[in-house]
Amino acid sequence: MDDTEIHHERPSPAKLEVMGVEHWPVWRREVATFPWHYRQEETCYIVRGRFRITPEGGAPREYGRGDLIRFPAGLNCTWEILDPVEKHYLLT
Repeated sequence: MDDTEIHHERPSPAKLEVMGVEHWPVWRREVATFPWHYRQEETCYIVRGRFRITPEGGAPREYGRGDLIRFPAGLNCTWEILDPVEKHYLLT
């Protein structure tokens, strides 16, 4: 696994339960575009919404409801929220 790349999957409900996702903090954001830098690794599960992430020097990727995503520490990117987002997140 390359530690500089964004990784995502469509996890089963059982995996989410084992990970304790429903107990993670919640983040919500309306439609917006903004730059972001990840100081820590973040794992998040998208409850609702749709957004596009463009890593610095990379191609845009779109994510939405049902995606489990890992953003590596040190990642610089631009968030473009297309539909209001709600996600559970865990910083490590």
